[in-house]
Amino acid sequence: MSEATDQPIKPTQPLEAGTRVRVTQQIQHKKWNATIEGRIVRYEQSKTGSWYAHAKDDKLWLDRLVLEKDDGEIVVCNLDPYTHIEAVG
Repeated sequence: MSEATDQPIKPTQPLEAGTRVRVTQQIQHKKWNATIEGRIVRYEQSKTGSWYAHAKDDKLWLDRLVLEKDDGEIVVCNLDPYTHIEAVG
């Protein structure tokens, strides 16, 4: 797990549709981990309803990864500095 920073997410590999990945997220800055595996549907930056001064459109923007699990369930992961993404075979 990486240390938290104020830097944007910089995945170690391209987040391309169809790539199978394992996403591990640390919950609430503690040692609670959640892991999800699936194929990438899309990677996007999208704005929230939250206001954030000096940001594009005065909104808070989040990096989001949309995955499709093996059972067809669609999961949206909000990426943060505690998120670890790895390609899996």
